[in-house]
Amino acid sequence: MNTNNELILPKESAAKPIYSLTPFTLLDYPHKSACILWFAGCNMRCLYCYNPEIVLGKGTISFEKVLAFLLTRKNLLDAVVFSGGECLLHKNIQELIASVKKMGFLVKIDTNGSKPKILQELIDQYLIDYVALDFKALPSHFEKITVSELFQPFQKSLHLLLESQVPFEVRTTVHSDLICEKEIRLMIDYLENNNYIGDYYLQYFVNGVTTIEKLGYSFRELDGKNLSTENIQVHYRG
Repeated sequence: MNTNNELILPKESAAKPIYSLTPFTLLDYPHKSACILWFAGCNMRCLYCYNPEIVLGKGTISFEKVLAFLLTRKNLLDAVVFSGGECLLHKNIQELIASVKKMGFLVKIDTNGSKPKILQELIDQYLIDYVALDFKALPSHFEKITVSELFQPFQKSLHLLLESQVPFEVRTTVHSDLICEKEIRLMIDYLENNNYIGDYYLQYFVNGVTTIEKLGYSFRELDGKNLSTENIQVHYRG
């Protein structure tokens, strides 16, 4: 019986859901120091994805090892980022996040929005502190870019976050062969029509890396364009 209110690490399981771990970042959680857990597997096959080894690969790290690592980072890191792949695909994700929250860390989720039921449970249980929601494309281009039919779940996740008190951002990866300026403007209109107010991050595709689909050179055609509106502040990354 644990009478000191200390976290007791479970015996390491055979399951290894995490592909890799980034031990330190100041870029992935706004104004916080964090580590990143990269969960293997995804239910989308985005053409521009430059993490094919994570999306198509298998995990190499058990969650018990992650908890042991986090014990050494208490009072040194502010937060833990659950990313991937798609971290919400993991069958025990709520329990894993609850363990991290119990240790006193803030939790950020990077998600493609395809699992609104899981997202709702995490919100209801107060297990997440920040969310980065990937807005892949509008319905007219969504299936081509993601090789999936998951726009409706994404839309539901957006609405769940809009109705919640959880801070979140929306972000889109831009490859000039896949999404043009006109399409971005339509995506901004979509967000405004759904009452989104806040930051919208456009992430430039990184040329010269291995991706799921072989793509041509991506031009930074949006450079210098002020796409912000009264309600949505557009920022560029990369």
